[in-house]
Amino acid sequence: MFKRFSSLQWKSFFRSSSLGKSLGIKIFMGFMGVYLLLSLAVTGGGMYFLLKEIFPDQSPMWSISQYFIYWILIELLLRYFMQKLPVMDIKPFLTTPVKKSTIAHYILGRSAASIYNLMTLFFIVPFAIVLLFNGYPAVNVLLWIVGVMAIVLCINYVNLLVNKNDKVLIGIGSILVLGYALDYFGVFSVKEFFAPVFHALYAYPITVLIPIALAGIIYYVNFKYLRDKIYLDAKLQSKSVEANTSDLAWTKRFGEMGSFLQLDLKMIWRNKRTKSQVYISLLMVFYGLVFYTQDMYSSMMPMKAFVGIFMTGIFLSNFGQFIPAWDSSYYSMMMSQNIPMRKYLESKVSLITVSVVFMFLLTLPYVYFGWDALAINFGCALYNLGVNIPVILYFGSFNKKRIELDQSPFGNMQGASATQFLVMLPVLVAPIVLFSIFYYAISFEAAIIVLSVLGVIGFAMKNYLLNLVTEQYRKKKYGMIAGFKEKAG
Repeated sequence: MFKRFSSLQWKSFFRSSSLGKSLGIKIFMGFMGVYLLLSLAVTGGGMYFLLKEIFPDQSPMWSISQYFIYWILIELLLRYFMQKLPVMDIKPFLTTPVKKSTIAHYILGRSAASIYNLMTLFFIVPFAIVLLFNGYPAVNVLLWIVGVMAIVLCINYVNLLVNKNDKVLIGIGSILVLGYALDYFGVFSVKEFFAPVFHALYAYPITVLIPIALAGIIYYVNFKYLRDKIYLDAKLQSKSVEANTSDLAWTKRFGEMGSFLQLDLKMIWRNKRTKSQVYISLLMVFYGLVFYTQDMYSSMMPMKAFVGIFMTGIFLSNFGQFIPAWDSSYYSMMMSQNIPMRKYLESKVSLITVSVVFMFLLTLPYVYFGWDALAINFGCALYNLGVNIPVILYFGSFNKKRIELDQSPFGNMQGASATQFLVMLPVLVAPIVLFSIFYYAISFEAAIIVLSVLGVIGFAMKNYLLNLVTEQYRKKKYGMIAGFKEKAG
């Protein structure tokens, strides 16, 4: 039966009418997946020597065990956004003599074969091979691999249970940040506390039974939950959803633009994909810690400029690059009304402007690493406000692909086209090139002044630039309407 299910899924994929429409993107994503797996394999093979160099007084196995707790939390966090739930069109099977338990086992089995599980395997196997060549006991190393993969399956099936639960997301993110802060500031060593727990998987092979048993228990909980949900009545009854009745009355003070602003805020909060952009933006404020806490990046000012552009403009990039595709399901209706295009775009500008200012305020604690960090983030925020906002709105006029807002936010290429790749050149690459030229040719202060002045000039020319963008949207209006009417595959 598993073979039959796999065959049907395979045929469904290749016979889909939407396959050809996005075949190029699927091929590209396939190449990226292969590249990622190969990169992980190379990294895993070199990890032994890297750990020996960084921690010469420790065994690489002990060193890697120290960071296992962070790996688990980070993987749970990433899977929340990136891993799609195993989907299978079970409705045709509900009237056939196929056991519900068989369907549930197949769905969970497909989930176990996820590329996210393979990523860990491609990392730890090369690492284990290097361990074996360096005289580590074969039995201990092999059973350690089994234990790690059992933990991966635990993470996989826990994610299926808690996925899309905002409280769980906030809880995991809070624990991760708190744990890192305790370690970094020397209040309590979280990694030293958990290191013996994970090192035991190697030192005492019998302990591998614990993660295997946990994986089995979580699998059974998932199986029982799925089996109890697979019945025909669930497909026949109407689905009721509790609506958020917040009217956002405060937006009315913005006049005509307030209606669009209210629509955007409701859209962001009520849909998976848009709401995820907010969470991702908030999490990315910690991205700077990767660079500011490492001595190797202390003298790489252009890299810190990239971090400043990225952190203050993360929502601008993630949300702005899909304007107006976010409104694709009702865009034609909006354009058939007597709605000023200028007001529509102004509402987008206001929303993104608030996000840039808010993200800059969140980066203020980076002044702990020096006033240079504050100056870079300030200059980058001004550049985002004055230059990148009109640039990303202009590129948005080329968007013609529909987005289904209730779909999974990651691993989802709906709405993606060559435009999304091209827009990153002026938004991310151009300011870094400008910063680098003036930084190496003149000074750090000159580079910051250039970004800031360009931002102020762009902000001063806001009305002129927005008029140009508005005219571009009017020219592309009917092409976008036709494109948004096509169902995305």
